[in-house]
Amino acid sequence: MTLRAALRSLPPYKPGKSAAASDVVQYKLSSNENPYPPLPSVLDAVNQVSPEMNLYPDMTCQAVTQAVAQRWGVEPSSVSFGSGSVEVASQIIRAVCEEGDEVVFAWRSFEAYPILAGLAGATAVKVPLDENERHDLPAMAAAITERTKVVLVCTPNNPTGTSVGTDELHEFMAQVPSNVLVVVDEAYVHFNVDPDAARGIDFFREYPNVVVLHTFSKAYGLAGLRIGYAIAPAHVSAALRAVAIPFGVTNLAQQAALASLAAESEIEERITALIEQRDHVHRELAEQGWNVPESQANFVWLRTGAKTQEAEEVFSRHGVIVRAFGDEGIRVSIGSPAGNQAFLVAAQEVLDLVRGTSSTANPASTQGTPAASDTRNGG
Repeated sequence: MTLRAALRSLPPYKPGKSAAASDVVQYKLSSNENPYPPLPSVLDAVNQVSPEMNLYPDMTCQAVTQAVAQRWGVEPSSVSFGSGSVEVASQIIRAVCEEGDEVVFAWRSFEAYPILAGLAGATAVKVPLDENERHDLPAMAAAITERTKVVLVCTPNNPTGTSVGTDELHEFMAQVPSNVLVVVDEAYVHFNVDPDAARGIDFFREYPNVVVLHTFSKAYGLAGLRIGYAIAPAHVSAALRAVAIPFGVTNLAQQAALASLAAESEIEERITALIEQRDHVHRELAEQGWNVPESQANFVWLRTGAKTQEAEEVFSRHGVIVRAFGDEGIRVSIGSPAGNQAFLVAAQEVLDLVRGTSSTANPASTQGTPAASDTRNGG
């Protein structure tokens, strides 16, 4: 049996590590999970339908489609679902791209993007982030060719946390051909409090080639149930439903999503608390000497470079499980106050580790590394 040649070049998806057995208290801050347990009303909704797990779910996701459409003031025909927004992103690429077509996105960004493109037979076009760990939208516009079918804009960006501004996204859209689909991936939008940030729903209403991705995994805390959706032009939504895995969204997930939408005021309280913790972590890191990009997500990004593996080991010794990205940096989710404090204690030790290489490079030139004004006091 011969497997597809594309599989040989696919980068493996590396999920955040789980906590291992240890005498040290472990804090899993590697997967951007919501640290809060399910809301009682959401748990009740799931428990009520759990006896029906022997039955297939509603493949049309009718009730939750109506609820999402009402939430955003769009037609139900513009809403489609999948088992997490990553699966919906896969639907988009499979529905739009032929063999050899191109998918453009910033890099580093969401690790699944090149995998989804490769599985569809498309070519992943990675455009480096700018010096501030943000999308370089002019460079992304310049990377569009006649083979480009999809552009993915992850805002806030995973793993750097930076967001795209309204004005710059309008300028970008003015340069994108109308036959190229622009996907605004807003998995972390609920944590974005930047008043100048682009909002995908506004761009969907203004441009005929914009799709917005949302998930219930992050702010709503339903990562284990796998449900996300797209808001797209009706003909695109119909295409996504056509390529979707049949019965891919369980009834448990649909009912949990409905209950979550009905409890948004309680969800908002949790989001506010996480944003406060994120901002606290950012301030503490800055005081330590880190130059961390401003995050509008539920995580922070440390540019640790060649010391990334050693830095991950330091965090692990402190019981903090983080997400390391090669020789680039480390993403750390905002967790419980205790977990965040453990991370901050370990971050000081990692700072000293990274400073050990600062004699051959200017740390202030790269986001997420120690600020130059503090290296004079380094050990």
